[in-house]
Amino acid sequence: MSVRKLRDAVVLMSAFIALLWILQVFNWADGYRLDYQLGILPHQVSRLPEIFTAPFLHVSWQHIEGNTLPLFVLGVLAAYRGITKFLLLTLIVTVTSGLAVWLFQSGNAPTVGASGLIFGYFGYVVIRGFFDRNLLDIGVGVVAGILYWTILQVAIPGTPGISWLGHLGGLFGGVVAAWVLRAPPAVGAGPRGWTTGLGRELRSVRPDRPRSAGSPGSATPGRPASPHPGSKAAEDLLRELEEKGI
Repeated sequence: MSVRKLRDAVVLMSAFIALLWILQVFNWADGYRLDYQLGILPHQVSRLPEIFTAPFLHVSWQHIEGNTLPLFVLGVLAAYRGITKFLLLTLIVTVTSGLAVWLFQSGNAPTVGASGLIFGYFGYVVIRGFFDRNLLDIGVGVVAGILYWTILQVAIPGTPGISWLGHLGGLFGGVVAAWVLRAPPAVGAGPRGWTTGLGRELRSVRPDRPRSAGSPGSATPGRPASPHPGSKAAEDLLRELEEKGI
């Protein structure tokens, strides 16, 4: 993890949160008509594209206030590995959450809100480290799970006024994205490809494997180590002289 990527994640999520609040002001001033115009209406083919606009809208100030902090925190945790991967994650979660509502929810009331994204980011952050074999991400996922496990309660059927299908669809999308967007094995990674996530791979050391006389980090008896260990030609020349007994 780099400081630059973490900074980019914070800037991106700050801008996204600011956009949501600006839209909330306009939506509130307009009597929340945007919710009815751009919200998801189940089973209506003409309203299927609204799965991409619904996450930007909220039904009240309490709604957006409740979503802001977990969206920011989980969004930053999901984005610090790279903005491109985060945008793909957001697309996957938006589709799975929106389709769950559009396909399976009953009634004619519009569904809006960023809760599906929150659940998607939560699922992604918790699972990502296991798919990537990344110890740092596993630790981050454990912390996120401890802090936000209570949000899973609103993914249970029966909560009044809550689209549990959108939450469940988002959670499913986050887990799927963690698999689809998993990182390739790191070069030089340790046993089974595990890494620390801090720019250092876990390497296995075999103590029963002796170092050769000319290997890096060792000095030949009777001769000082090369003052320029990076010079391959000099090392080869010394080795050839030693083999000839010179």
